[in-house]
Amino acid sequence: MKNGTMLAAVDLGSNSFRLEICRYSHGLIQRSEYIKEAVRQGSGLDEERNLGTEAMERGWECLARFAERLAGFKPNEVRAVATQTLREAKNRHVFLAKAHELLGFPIEVVSGREEARLIYQGVSHFLPQTDERRLVIDIGGRSTEFILGVRQDPSLLESYRLGSVSSSLKYFAQGELTPSAFHKAEVAAKAVLEEAVEKFPQKAWDTAFGSSGTVSAVAEVLGGAGWSDKTITLESLEWLKRHLIRIGHVDHLRMEGLKEDRRAVIGGGLAILYAVLELFQIEELQVTPGALRHGLLYDLIEREDDTKDTRAITVLGLQKEFQADAEQAKRVSKVACYFLLQLQASKHSSLDWNRLLKKLDWAAQLHEIGAQISHTDSHKHSAYILDNTDAPGFALYELHRLSLLVLGHKGKLKKLETDFSDEGFAYQLMCLRLAVIVCHARREPDYKKLQLRLSDKQANRFELRIEALWPQRFPQSQHLLQQEVIAWQKTHWELLLK
Repeated sequence: MKNGTMLAAVDLGSNSFRLEICRYSHGLIQRSEYIKEAVRQGSGLDEERNLGTEAMERGWECLARFAERLAGFKPNEVRAVATQTLREAKNRHVFLAKAHELLGFPIEVVSGREEARLIYQGVSHFLPQTDERRLVIDIGGRSTEFILGVRQDPSLLESYRLGSVSSSLKYFAQGELTPSAFHKAEVAAKAVLEEAVEKFPQKAWDTAFGSSGTVSAVAEVLGGAGWSDKTITLESLEWLKRHLIRIGHVDHLRMEGLKEDRRAVIGGGLAILYAVLELFQIEELQVTPGALRHGLLYDLIEREDDTKDTRAITVLGLQKEFQADAEQAKRVSKVACYFLLQLQASKHSSLDWNRLLKKLDWAAQLHEIGAQISHTDSHKHSAYILDNTDAPGFALYELHRLSLLVLGHKGKLKKLETDFSDEGFAYQLMCLRLAVIVCHARREPDYKKLQLRLSDKQANRFELRIEALWPQRFPQSQHLLQQEVIAWQKTHWELLLK
C-alpha cells in the first residue's frame, strides 16, 4: 500500500455509527477525520427482534451523510461492519439492502468473536509491543467483548450479549437512576458474565484495558469531575454512581464530559462496568484510545498482503484442522482460477475479478473439509462447518457465500438457496465445479486443452471448448462434463461443450 493512501472505516454500532478516515504512512495510520452520530439502533429492536422503521430510517440517513464524505474512495480503501444489533435483527436484510445502496460500499455483519478480534487489533496498535499479558474489555451498546492477548496476537476471544443500550432499556427504561435499578442491572450483568470469570482469570493477565463505548464515556465524565480520565477504579465508579443517584433522572444530567448521546444509556453502561471491575477484581482499568474502527483500518492494510490476510490464515487453519487433502485442494484451486481468468478475458465487466479469484481460491481450499465426517456427503458437511464456525477475518455473509460455493461444488444445483442472479457467484460456481471434474482422478490434470468463455451470441451461456483428442484420452472426464451440461439446464445458465 502506498504512503499517503486514504483509508476509511465505518462502524455501525448499537448506539452510534462512526466514520474514521485516516492516512496510511509507513505501516501506521494517522487520523484525518472522525464523525460520530448517535443513531441508537439498539433501542429499535422489538420483542420479536425486528428492527423498527424509525431505527432503520435513522441509520439510512446517517449512512447517506457518510457516503457523501466517502465519494471517490476505492472498494479496497473502505471497510464497513455492523455488530450486535444487526446480528440479532431478524429483518436485517431489509436494512442492509438499502444501506449498501446508500453507502456505496458493502456492509459486513461480523460475529461476536470477529468483533472482539478487530477490537483487539485496534487496541494493540496503540500499546507498546511488550510481553505484557493483556485483558481488553469493550462494553458496547448490546454486546460486551473480552479478549486476552500479547502484543498484536489475541489468544482468547469472547462476546456476550450485554450492553449499555440493552441494560438501560431494561433497568432504566423511565430514565430514573435509583439504587434499586443499579442493583438489579449489576446483578443481571454478573449473571451473564459469571462464566467469563473462569475463562479470563486474574492469573491469565497482567493489565486490564478498557476500549471505546462505555469505558471512554465514563472516563470522560470522571475526568471532568476531577478524577483521572486515563484509569478507572471501583472507587471512582462508586462516586459516579452515588452522584447519578443524587441527580435521580437522566433528563437532569448536566455533567462535564457527558455527551448528549450518552445520557440515556449511562445508567446501564455504568452498571455493567461496575459489575465487571467487581467481578473480575480489577483494581485499575487502563483506558485506551484503540477501538474497533482502528482494527478495521489495520485489517484493510493487512489484506493487501496475502501472507498477513487473516482470512487466508484462517482458511489454511481450517484445512489443517479438518485434515483436508491439501494437494488436491491446490490442484482444484489452480484449475478453477485458470477457468475464471478465461472468463475475465472473454467479458468486459465491472466485476471485482481479483476479489472473485481470491474467494474462489478459498472455496477450492475448503471444499473437502467435511470429508473426514462423510465421504459421500462431504460437500454438505463442508458447507455446514463454514456456516457454523468462528472464522477470524470473515464476515457472516462471506462465510455463507463460501459455504454455498462449497455445497454446490458437486451434485444437483437445486439444493442451493440462490436464484443465480449474481453473475459473479455463477462464474465462481461454474469454475469450481469444472475444476472438481477435471481433477477427479486426484492427480495433476491436463487442463490446458480446455478453454472456458462466455458466449458472444447468447446471454447466460458458458462455452467450454475442448481440443479434439482430449475426450478420447480422458473418457471419464468427458462423461462427467456431459453430465454437467445437464445439471446446469435446471438453472437459467447454460453450459455448451464445443
